[in-house]
Amino acid sequence: MRLLRALLRSVSPATIPQQVDFYCRFSPSPLSMKQFLDFGSDNACEKTSFMFLRQELPVRLANIMKEISLLPDNLLKTPSVQLVQSWYVQSLQEILDFKDKSAEDAEAISCFTDTVITIRNRHNDVIPTMAQGVIEYKDHYGVDPVTSQNVQYFLDRFFMSRISIRMLLNQHTLLFGGKVKVNPAHPKHIGSIDPKCSVVEVIKDGYENAKTLCDLYYMNSPELVLEERNVKSPGQPMQVVYVPSHLYYMVFELFKNAMRATMEHHADRDIYPPIHVHVTLGNEDLTVKMCDRGGGVPLRKIDRLFNYMYSTAPRPRVETSRATPLALSTESVERLPVYNKSAWRHYTANHEADDWCVPSSEPKDMTTFRSI
Repeated sequence: MRLLRALLRSVSPATIPQQVDFYCRFSPSPLSMKQFLDFGSDNACEKTSFMFLRQELPVRLANIMKEISLLPDNLLKTPSVQLVQSWYVQSLQEILDFKDKSAEDAEAISCFTDTVITIRNRHNDVIPTMAQGVIEYKDHYGVDPVTSQNVQYFLDRFFMSRISIRMLLNQHTLLFGGKVKVNPAHPKHIGSIDPKCSVVEVIKDGYENAKTLCDLYYMNSPELVLEERNVKSPGQPMQVVYVPSHLYYMVFELFKNAMRATMEHHADRDIYPPIHVHVTLGNEDLTVKMCDRGGGVPLRKIDRLFNYMYSTAPRPRVETSRATPLALSTESVERLPVYNKSAWRHYTANHEADDWCVPSSEPKDMTTFRSI
């Protein structure tokens, strides 16, 4: 307890802005899936993880915190965004408390692992909270093209940053956060990574859970037609090095969207076409292609499908015929946002107005126009 009190006094909240300015000067160190595996399987050392994370986490946190501070003032003032900011400030402060601790101090290392768990849990609701902040801003101030472009740029980077930070937190927590170092439910996993992730099984799991929701809501659901092709190792089970929870989340969301579109588009016919999934494992990439007959997306809305500011209720459906490539372990390296002059210019530049007219949200009845 005395150690904890001493740690909490070592970094004052007043120094956090200076610490952010200092650590954002450094670029994050991207890790490959192979590095995650090598560390977890052969060199799983809590001291090594402690020394790396106490340097790397402040850099990753500070880089994205600097970009948060460049958001429009009215967006920063929303209660939700302020809450997210407070979480990041508190987490950075807690990590910096360990910057001068010795790697030979077993008590400090144990306390650090507990802190990592606390930080991970604190950030569980970052995505819905940030989304709520954007909704609050949109409801009060509307959306203009410049703000929309900046928010789009920021959220892409913010969510990528969160994934990368959470990956580090999860690996440390799963490897060193409990008395049992091996997960009984997944004994071959290295932290959150499955060296032999069964792609087809994860896809089927995502389908079954989405199907359960669909059956509850619509009293029926489309069937699954799944085809797999292992080009890399013909005749062998399709396995890749991956984080099963990440793959599951992607396919589960796609299945929910595909099922909803299919059920509503064919509601009058009471016959629901199946959802087709094609899984192909090549020498370099794994591709999951999902196709449904849910009516498609109007051409005029295609460009807005992945725009965070486009719509909130109902959520726009992802075009499920788009192929989703997943890189394999030897090439899969983290893609991390870096705060630098280029990023700063993006937020501060005055973007010119679009030189194309903006179409109306819905087609107009042309019979209401008089001849000129």
